[in-house]
Amino acid sequence: MSGPDRYSSPLAERYASPEMLELWSQRRRHGEWRRLWLALAEAERELGIDIPDEALAQMRDHLDDIDFDAVAAYERRYRHDVMAHVYAFGDVAPAARKIIHLGATSAFVTDNADLVLMRRGLELLRGKALRVLRSLAAFARKWRDEPTLGSTHLQPAQPTTVGKRATLWMQDLVLDLQEIDHRVTALPARGVKGTTGTQASFLDLFGGDHEKVRELDRRVCAAIGFARSIPVSGQTYSRKLDAQILAVVAGIAASAAKFSSDLRVLQAYGEIEEPFESEQIGSSAMAYKRNPMRCERIASLARFVINLESNANQTHAVQFFE
Repeated sequence: MSGPDRYSSPLAERYASPEMLELWSQRRRHGEWRRLWLALAEAERELGIDIPDEALAQMRDHLDDIDFDAVAAYERRYRHDVMAHVYAFGDVAPAARKIIHLGATSAFVTDNADLVLMRRGLELLRGKALRVLRSLAAFARKWRDEPTLGSTHLQPAQPTTVGKRATLWMQDLVLDLQEIDHRVTALPARGVKGTTGTQASFLDLFGGDHEKVRELDRRVCAAIGFARSIPVSGQTYSRKLDAQILAVVAGIAASAAKFSSDLRVLQAYGEIEEPFESEQIGSSAMAYKRNPMRCERIASLARFVINLESNANQTHAVQFFE
C-alpha cells in the first residue's frame, strides 16, 4: 500500500520541515552507521591493526548508496538490524567484509549515530529559533511605542506597549537558545566502549595496550565531530542524555505554546489577529469566523512534545544495569 491507502504520521506530513525529515530519514541514519564503521576502521589501522587500503577505499566509496532491499532480506534471515547492515555494507565493500564492525557492539553505531543526529537536530532548532527571534525583534521595534493594556492574572493591570509585550516572548526564546548552546557544547559521544563499557574487545585487539584503546576512542570521537566521549558507559550511553536533550526541546515547545496562547487571547479580544489569507475559510457554517488555526497547531504540537520529556526520564529510570 502507498499514498492515501497507508497510514502516515501527521508529525511528518503536516509539521516537520524538509531538513528535519531528511535528518531523521533511514538513509541519513544508516549512512551515519557506515561513517562510524569507516572512522573505526581508519583509527584501528592508524593504531596498528592490519587493514588494507582497498578495504578503506571501498568503504569510502559506498557510504550512502545503501541497498535497503538487501538489508531487509538480511534482517529477515538473521533477525538482527545492525548485522543486516554489516552484511549489506560488506557486499559493496568486499575487501572490508572481515573488518567492518571490528571489535564493536551494536550500540557503537546505534548510539553514536543517534547522538550525531540529535546534536544536528538541536542545531536546526537553534537556527529556526533565531529566525523567529529576528521576526519578533522587528515586530517589537515597530510597535514599541504602541500603548496597550497590560495584564496580570489575565486581568486588566497597568499600561504597557505592544512592543514590550513581544519582548516577553523573545526572552523565553533567548533562554531556550542558551539551553541549546549548553547542551550542544556539553553533549558527549558514546565513543568506543565495547559490549558492556569495559572496552575488553578493543583491549584484546591491541594486546592489552590501554593507551591505544583510549587513543582509539579519542580518534573516533574526533572523526564524528565530538570533542569527547562519555567517561563511562554500559553497553549504551546513559539514557539521561536523551532526557536532557528532550528537556531542551520541551522548553522550546513551552515557549511556543505560551506565545500561541497569548495570541489566541489577544485575538479573542480583537487586539491582534493571525494572518488570514484571501481565500481562507474560517468556518464551513460561519463565514465571518477567523479561527486561530496557526496558534492551535502550535499548541497541539507543543503539548505532544512537552509530554515526551517525561517519557525519556521514565525510560532512563528502568534501564537496570545499562
